Amino acid sequence: MGKAISNTSPLLYLYRIGVMEWLGQLFEEVWVPDAVVEELEEGGQRGYDVLRLENCLWIKRTNPQQMPTEWFALDLGRGELAAMALGLEHPEQTLLLDDLLARRVAEAAGLRVWGTPTGIVGREESRINASVGAIRGSPGGCRDVAIGGYSAKNLAVSR
Repeated sequence: MGKAISNTSPLLYLYRIGVMEWLGQLFEEVWVPDAVVEELEEGGQRGYDVLRLENCLWIKRTNPQQMPTEWFALDLGRGELAAMALGLEHPEQTLLLDDLLARRVAEAAGLRVWGTPTGIVGREESRINASVGAIRGSPGGCRDVAIGGYSAKNLAVSR
């Protein structure tokens, strides 16, 4: 298990569908810059149901040492910019981004980028399907398995 750096949206999406624990299972640590924390706090102040980072012990607040000024001209949020800058300083880590422009810029910079649907949920679906296959193939197996509020047959990946 490696480490990851996350922008706001992957955290928020996984929290909203009740599967934040997936990140803790995929990564030993997930780093978030202060800009991401501030975006979450702003959402909470506006009345949105947002993730409380203190509930996820594997999330660590970490900030980049510097920000590439050429990225400031792009139409990206503070959280995306800070996460991408942290990714430049730690290219061995997986960068979690959902914004298409942010993903393209990060990939052009040579960073390993995962989005929520394909990077995180896709990997968990594969693991869930393997587990469900083992359960269904065993004597006394079940017909359906619910994980994170989703049934395994709803999460099945077509191959």
